[in-house]
Amino acid sequence: MILRRWAVARRASAVIVMSMGLVSASASASSAPSARHFPDVAHVTPGSDYLALGDSVSFGYRESTTVPAPDYSSAANFVGFPKDVASALGLHLANASCPGETSSSFLSASAQSNGCENHISATGGLAAGGYRTLYPLHVSYTGSQMVYALHFLKVHPRTTLITLMIGANDGFICQEITTDQCTSGKELAPVLATVTKNVATILHGLRVTAHYKGQIVLVNYYSTDYSNALASAGSQAINQALDQGGAGFNVEIADGYAAFSQAAQYSAGNTCNAGLLTQLYTGSTMTGCGVHPSVGGQAILAQTVESVVHK
Repeated sequence: MILRRWAVARRASAVIVMSMGLVSASASASSAPSARHFPDVAHVTPGSDYLALGDSVSFGYRESTTVPAPDYSSAANFVGFPKDVASALGLHLANASCPGETSSSFLSASAQSNGCENHISATGGLAAGGYRTLYPLHVSYTGSQMVYALHFLKVHPRTTLITLMIGANDGFICQEITTDQCTSGKELAPVLATVTKNVATILHGLRVTAHYKGQIVLVNYYSTDYSNALASAGSQAINQALDQGGAGFNVEIADGYAAFSQAAQYSAGNTCNAGLLTQLYTGSTMTGCGVHPSVGGQAILAQTVESVVHK
């Protein structure tokens, strides 16, 4: 039941769309913590710690109809871009990401998620139970991802890199609970404002509360189909909200959107045909692509992160 809730993300024709100007307008109306000026951060050094935060993309989630069928009972079967980054840079990885995490549930485990801590019920309400209830994450913790991150930084002072990729599930929930699948600015603007506000709160916690002086990289989402203007506009809107939340917190932006676009250019912008997304099967017949990166797609995200890391 929970996995079917995540399947709403596959509706490529109903991806979020809006005038990009609404992002700035909604973000400026939020009450996010004020950013401070932070000095140059320490370089990433081999042997130091790396904390990966986010949702199913960072987790390395694969849909149930991919081949071979995923074994959800072992998190080791799921490889996201953070593992590739850690391997390339010689870092000790703690990947706290959770499939279905929203920017709100990141901060509070009781807030609405898209299948991490809880999910949307058949009647449209909030139902208990999510991925964390049924299956293990890469690291075990109770409470929110934010609480884990603050504790991790306290006991791992040699952390030099944090990646954060969050916000897509905020949009997917809006699609699920609105009659027009969140295509109007009236519905989407508050979602984007929430993403910006929550990202700023997360970064304020990392920089100010935890006194973290290492590098933070915000990872932008790709379009599930660059030949589809709606899909692309939706990804860009979420990315802009995410990036605006990072303003003033001395972060780097890993432009996953541009990286996937370049990789898909010889497939007429079709992200699926370019082999960048998971392939879905019914029996031995491929029926299309999911919304999560393939092994190759995860490698591109990893290379994009590595390109902005100061070593």
